[in-house]
Amino acid sequence: MRESVQAEVMMSFLVSEELSFRIPVELRYDTGDPYAVRLTFHLPGDAPVTWAFSRELLVDGINEPCGDGDVRIAPDGPEPLADAVIRLQVGADQALFRSGIAPLIAFLDRTDKLVPLGQERALADFERHLDDALDRILAQERNAG
Repeated sequence: MRESVQAEVMMSFLVSEELSFRIPVELRYDTGDPYAVRLTFHLPGDAPVTWAFSRELLVDGINEPCGDGDVRIAPDGPEPLADAVIRLQVGADQALFRSGIAPLIAFLDRTDKLVPLGQERALADFERHLDDALDRILAQERNAG
């Protein structure tokens, strides 16, 4: 049976050094994809945008800077466990968000109660879902080429 954990967190969307505004962000974790968390950003005037990335990246990023590539997370400021900055990048475009770490920890704690970190592989259907996803990717590559 698939289970999930959701939370809504208010984050600051950092448009520039002078301009930021608060937006609701939905955090979601689903046992159907036990390694990932999904953040759905509700930007004013735009359709919601969802990013999926490693739950472990979020865990590590609230403690120290981490991430290689499109998603980078780091603590922000001198006080431990105060805020974190999440940087999302597509090509040359990037978006920066600042969140309090406490609601992220509360969300991660709930995900850990559902599936303890490091125990994701124990989910029975994960291997089948991985095989299905790989088959779809390979079929798309064959059809494109």
